[in-house]
Amino acid sequence: MAIVDFILNLAGLLLWLNWRSDRFDPLAKRLPATLMGTLRPAAPKKFRRWHLLVFLAGLLLLRAVIYWSLGSAANWTGKIDMGVVVLSFRSDWFARILVFSFFSFSLMMGIFYSCLLPLSLLAGPQPMHGLVKIPLGRVDDWPRWAKLLLPFFVTAILWWLVSWLLGRLQILPPASPAYRFQQSLVIAADSYLLWKFPLGALLLLHLLNSYIYFGKHPFWKYVSATAQTLLRPLNKIPLRLGKVDFAPLLALAILFFVAELAGRGLNQLYARLPF
Repeated sequence: MAIVDFILNLAGLLLWLNWRSDRFDPLAKRLPATLMGTLRPAAPKKFRRWHLLVFLAGLLLLRAVIYWSLGSAANWTGKIDMGVVVLSFRSDWFARILVFSFFSFSLMMGIFYSCLLPLSLLAGPQPMHGLVKIPLGRVDDWPRWAKLLLPFFVTAILWWLVSWLLGRLQILPPASPAYRFQQSLVIAADSYLLWKFPLGALLLLHLLNSYIYFGKHPFWKYVSATAQTLLRPLNKIPLRLGKVDFAPLLALAILFFVAELAGRGLNQLYARLPF
């Protein structure tokens, strides 16, 4: 069931991204007034942007009904891993499983946008950076300090609000407002650990591209230029031996070591929060 949930979340994310990118479609823009009288669309447009949101809401609602009907018979419990805490949603209570359906999708969307932010901060070359800018919209043009702080404040505020609903549904144990506030700060800090995945993938692709020729596709130019920006703090360290550059390997080791250390520290801090 977890695999099915992941696939449906992915389908929902694609619907969301289609809704976000539809306004960038040059064929969807209005024609100039001078051409309105001479050009007519070959066929009426059947779908509009808001239809995609309706389909998304319908998908999340329909799968909640399916989880409720099939999951309760199979004694299945939906789980959401938030890093420092794992939430469990029993499928025999429709209100809980409905919250699980929307929360599970929201978490995937949050992970997706969180992984885009470090790429936005590195600001790689066009046209590939446009694939980052389209989902982020105006956020991509924000100052670096604002984009750096955005995951913390958004995660903290959203978790603090959602925690009250989860408490009412008895998914979270009763806790004081002070505990919920501290909990939201720890979970917000934990959200930065997601950055190791896009940055690690970028360094790994750069390492492969350094020794294997993949052609002159703009994607590989984007990978090389963006990785060089990420590796800039290591430029003063002599890490090249002949034709072999150890900078990407060292950066990968530092990245995952720091992420692992920070993850353990946040787990210990979360366990010590006073109720």
